[in-house]
Amino acid sequence: MIPPRLLLAVAAGGAAGAVLRYAAGEVLPEGDGVPWTTFAVNLLGAALLAGLELLAPARRSRTVAAGLGPGLLGGFTTFSATSEQGRALLAQGDPALAAAYLLGTLGACLVAVTLVGRLAPPLPEEDER
Repeated sequence: MIPPRLLLAVAAGGAAGAVLRYAAGEVLPEGDGVPWTTFAVNLLGAALLAGLELLAPARRSRTVAAGLGPGLLGGFTTFSATSEQGRALLAQGDPALAAAYLLGTLGACLVAVTLVGRLAPPLPEEDER
């Protein structure tokens, strides 16, 4: 059974993340071609998720980690929108752009996660156990 406090943390974080993603789309609406706003949201979210354990409160509290990880950053990033945007690019008759967008998003997010992992300072010894 999942503790109710974890479910509430994920729900609250998810709501905040979804609002942030929606606001990003309102401030920087997608234009024609590559959906750069969604790309940037996913790239930023992947990097922040990779660095989540650098935050002492997230390392020490399962509730904070759930609220920020699956909650906030899970609600902020969007694999479903990326997939739909890739489908739309295909439907517009541009398979090369669709493939570049989908593979580019995945590749850029993997690079961001790897860079954060390599550049992050070591965790304090008391948190390494």
